[in-house]
Amino acid sequence: MASPYRALESVGLTDHGHEAVLAGWVEDVRNLGGIAFLIVRQRGGTFQATLKKKSDGALFERAAGIVRESVIAVRGTVQPNPQVRNGWELLATSLDVLSEAAAPLPLPVADKVGAEMDTRLDNRFLDLRKPERRAIFRVRVAALAGLREHLEREGFVEVQTPKLAGAGAEGGATLFETTYFGRKAFLSQSPQLYKQILMSTGLDRVFEVGPAFRAEPSDTVRHVTEFTSFDGELAFIQSQEDVLRALEGAVAHAVSRVRAEAKADLELLHADPKVPSLPLKRLPYAEALEVLRGRGKRLRDGDDIDTEAEKILGAAMAEEGRDWYFLVEYPTAIKPFYIMARADEPGTSYSFDLEYKGDEMASGGQREHRYDALVARMRALGLDPAGFEFYLKAFRYGMPPHGGWGFGLDRFVQKLLDLPNIREAILFPRDRVRLVP
Repeated sequence: MASPYRALESVGLTDHGHEAVLAGWVEDVRNLGGIAFLIVRQRGGTFQATLKKKSDGALFERAAGIVRESVIAVRGTVQPNPQVRNGWELLATSLDVLSEAAAPLPLPVADKVGAEMDTRLDNRFLDLRKPERRAIFRVRVAALAGLREHLEREGFVEVQTPKLAGAGAEGGATLFETTYFGRKAFLSQSPQLYKQILMSTGLDRVFEVGPAFRAEPSDTVRHVTEFTSFDGELAFIQSQEDVLRALEGAVAHAVSRVRAEAKADLELLHADPKVPSLPLKRLPYAEALEVLRGRGKRLRDGDDIDTEAEKILGAAMAEEGRDWYFLVEYPTAIKPFYIMARADEPGTSYSFDLEYKGDEMASGGQREHRYDALVARMRALGLDPAGFEFYLKAFRYGMPPHGGWGFGLDRFVQKLLDLPNIREAILFPRDRVRLVP
């Protein structure tokens, strides 16, 4: 059965003189003595319901006493009013309170009053009633649709891999351990191992959008413990360049789709993301160190590029007019076991990070597809190949050259909109101290 309530966007001046029933949250109540106005909010915006005391005193008094953020349904006649935002108002003839809000509100919705992040997240259901908060997630939807659309056009298929795993993709202390019917198990850090297994199946171009978990003791504006990862993997590659082209194409298309489909949301959020020109710059690790040294940040060969260094490089690239760029040719020693080492440059790997406005968006590279070399690399890093038998088995029976990436969707949305905190881009974020709501 269709809803009896009209959506705001379905009502207009052509409805002048006709009856309509609209429902929503009461954003404001304005009692001017002989006339009262209810500003009622729906997903698509607000409308004004007008009540005159002389027409129905009981209805007027009832409306004037409604608590803000209560849910109501208003029946009335649509009539033009050029003084309100929509150009029309609803002259109310009846009103039903579907759910009365308690008072006072733990978090203001309509008032231009700031609130601490913890207060907002503790009352996320109210926080998300603010139009600018919901705009973030409409942008997120458009961005994700753009990523998907591009890869599907390129012959990728979407997959779903397990989030309970018997081994970590990267090992170490960033695993959340749990029990699985008496056995040790972990929440998935990444679909990495399963993506690679799929490269041996004929599903040779895959992507996944799903949760990933990192038990990092980080309390920053760019880290959370549960995040949404956009991963891709493709086989029969000629070189790492095949991977870079697939990823940069997806990103450029995502930004383009956001600009096309979420113009009003971008304006509301005062954001103006630029579609990057392709191909993106490839900045080798060795050259990046020289840029950093020239700006007072000294890193030794073999050091990882830390957050401060990322910011410095981001500023340097911005001076060239680049928001996006790839960092390539990292030292093998600081990359995971599955990244392929370069034979022509000992100590260097076929690896990359994708950087956006001074923050890492993605990490990836060409994978080691040769069984003996992969096992040797695992042992060199102190990993026991026996614990990865489910993964290694796929490499014994014909594994094509392949590569891929892991891309943080939440951080992408944060940087796309220049949000101060990654938690703004997640409906119900999880960090070291937050497990509810």
